[in-house]
Amino acid sequence: MTEELNHGQTPAIHGSRIDAYVDRYAARATGMVASEIRALFAVASRPEVVSLAGGMPYVTALPLDMVGELVSDLVTRRGPVALQYGSGQGDPHLREQICEVMRLEGINAGADDVVVTVGSQQALDLITRIFIDPGDVVLAEGPSYVGALGTFAAYEAKVVHIAMDDQGIVPESLAQTIYALETAGAPIKFLYTIPTFHNPGGVTLNVARRQQVLDICQRAGVLIVEDNPYGLLGFDGEPMRALRADNPDGVVYLGSFSKTLAPGFRVGWALAPHAIRDKLVLAMESAVLSHSSFTQLAVGQYLATQPWREQIKSFRELYRERRDALLDALEVLMPPEVTWTRPAGGFFVWASLPEGLDSKAILPRAVAERVAFVPGTGFFTDGSGARNMRLSYCYPEPDRIREGVRRLAGVIEQEIQLRDTFGTGSTRGHAGVDTPGPDLA
Repeated sequence: MTEELNHGQTPAIHGSRIDAYVDRYAARATGMVASEIRALFAVASRPEVVSLAGGMPYVTALPLDMVGELVSDLVTRRGPVALQYGSGQGDPHLREQICEVMRLEGINAGADDVVVTVGSQQALDLITRIFIDPGDVVLAEGPSYVGALGTFAAYEAKVVHIAMDDQGIVPESLAQTIYALETAGAPIKFLYTIPTFHNPGGVTLNVARRQQVLDICQRAGVLIVEDNPYGLLGFDGEPMRALRADNPDGVVYLGSFSKTLAPGFRVGWALAPHAIRDKLVLAMESAVLSHSSFTQLAVGQYLATQPWREQIKSFRELYRERRDALLDALEVLMPPEVTWTRPAGGFFVWASLPEGLDSKAILPRAVAERVAFVPGTGFFTDGSGARNMRLSYCYPEPDRIREGVRRLAGVIEQEIQLRDTFGTGSTRGHAGVDTPGPDLA
């Protein structure tokens, strides 16, 4: 009877007792593992812990009563449209408004080339899906955005890191790497870059290098994917001119309202050349059929009725104050062997620990001292970053930032003493790419 049921009604049991389907997953699912540090951040989310880890916008700075009224009015006046299926490419009026937003960065584009996505993360996923076969090469700065590295890994791309410094990606390294890969016959599908207020590096590609990067990629026939969620959050002067503004045919631009409005709306976009745009729409429709009409119309209503430029200015002033609090505290409190970048916008500082220290190894001690950061190894695919950490200043209040740095400096000083006494601080092997959750990305 049992044999009959197994043949006719119940699935056969394969794999392990923990996961009966372990031998049935696609090969690409093998690397889909939770970050080793997620358990620590469950503790780090307690209110007594100062988190310098999460890249969460400070949405409390929004006029939330206004947002509530806007949403209520949307349901009352346009409910039958807002709650219905929508277009796979996105709401036409919102796409026109997105073009207005991009003009602040020198981009002149038509709404027909914009594809609205579920945050810019989905745009990145769609781009990777339509371009990457297993083993194809993606070029990316080292370090690079952890969410992008997770997407590339899911599609079995080979990520090759390009060196960067305080002025952004190093053009000579880019040219040399492209030449070496071409000589080896390795197919390069695109360069993924965050040129403005880099995550996690906190640096910005300077004007001269922007043109060099465009020229190098154009000569080599390498597509550029420009991810720019922080571009309007600069602390000094006008927004930087986007790469896409100077090469419409060779750059796919990814944007998002997550940092300039709120991530909960999950509205982003891709601006792409016509042929790529068509593929993106098809990929979008196969993934989700259509976007949330409700969130698109809510964002569109916000842009149409509210002083969104003034709100961005308020965000810039708020984040500048917190950036200054972090940099001042690092200058005063950190041991002299620690170095860090000095961002002109965005959310992040990239710090480097002294020789012999491992950021992932000291994280448990830091959490025990009630401060959290993101270890640097998660931002590389080649095992680099052990001496680095990403510090985020966007969410905590300035006083909390200073207290967090005080606690972290104490932990690092203890690690330096261990190194000086025993020859090394805490150490720990690195077992692959970490993929923190969205609250850390």
